[in-house]
Amino acid sequence: TRCQQNNRLIVPLSHWILWEACRQLKHWQYQGYANLNLPQIPALMMSVNLSGIQLDQDDLVECIDRILAETGLEGHCLKLEITESAIMATAVSTLSRLEQLKERGIQLCIDDFGTGYSSLSRLHKLPIDTLKIDRSFVSGIEVEQNSCKLLATIVTLAESLGLDVIAEGVETPEQVNRLMALPGECKYGQGYLFSKPVDALQAQKLLQQYQRA
Repeated sequence: TRCQQNNRLIVPLSHWILWEACRQLKHWQYQGYANLNLPQIPALMMSVNLSGIQLDQDDLVECIDRILAETGLEGHCLKLEITESAIMATAVSTLSRLEQLKERGIQLCIDDFGTGYSSLSRLHKLPIDTLKIDRSFVSGIEVEQNSCKLLATIVTLAESLGLDVIAEGVETPEQVNRLMALPGECKYGQGYLFSKPVDALQAQKLLQQYQRA
């Protein structure tokens, strides 16, 4: 079926995207952009989405090992983002793969957190480093009291587990102010307030600006 054909294409295409992302970061490191003049982000990292289909592949760790070897990128420079629904559906064998990736220094992030059905008893057992809060919570933070309460709960939970928090969909200075006023620490944000999606050349220009700052 067409769905099966698409699924067969997802894995090689996703691996190519990961390979290209690692190659690009290694190129920037050669260009002298390994470190930034930002206190919260001492070293440049590359974040790449990892699909649930990739997560289920028996040779996932071997493929990522090969990509790192071919591009010359060190594992601690890579962060893999996995949706909440995908990571919560992981089997024991998949959890073992995540732990192997962690052993290589690769950071793991739960993406779109808050849109799935996380089990708190399982969440603390996952080898993750970061929770990425879904934009649906951030968009309502200026007008909805419940959004503020939920965000405060998530940030406090993450802090208790020793996890970093990234707020998605940040578009206004007021949202930043409210995020910074939450109990706990929400140090990182992503959204149009900071930058729209850019290609590699535009991203390099941003890196040049940060280095001059």
